[in-house]
Amino acid sequence: MSVAEPRRIVLFRHAKADWPEVPDHERPLAERGRKDAPVAGRRLADSGIPLDLALCSTATRTRETWKLAVSELPERPRTVYEERIYEASPGELIAVLNEVPDDVTNAVMIGHNPGMQGLAEVLAGEADQDAAQRLSRSGFSTAGCAVLTFTGPWKSLERGAAKLVDYWSPKD
Repeated sequence: MSVAEPRRIVLFRHAKADWPEVPDHERPLAERGRKDAPVAGRRLADSGIPLDLALCSTATRTRETWKLAVSELPERPRTVYEERIYEASPGELIAVLNEVPDDVTNAVMIGHNPGMQGLAEVLAGEADQDAAQRLSRSGFSTAGCAVLTFTGPWKSLERGAAKLVDYWSPKD
């Protein structure tokens, strides 16, 4: 693939988590989360984005979200469980994305808020007005997905380099 061809990043916030008496990293999905994750997966499948790579936080709720969502996709992308996504700032998440190999055209990152929303806001130098309004109106909902595009190698991804082209959540 040429680095001049557009790339897509899907930022996928984990589905609704439960609050049992366990360390935060080990929190499982709530019943609503177990229902919403496959809905998000179907919506991602319907988007037609052929995912090459999934970068998933190691937290229990993100791994459960991805397991339920990926079962709805026509093809399972290579999945890397990345501990640096948990509790990461937008800058730390960009550093993870900068390491994506250039043969990857479309990647999904399954993570947490406030990181996912912050990353969408930091990367989006431009935005589709409708997508931007949905994201700002609802915040980055659990099981929500923001789709951004950019051109160039992954190592060049930085603040303002992408365009927010879509945003949805199971509530839409």
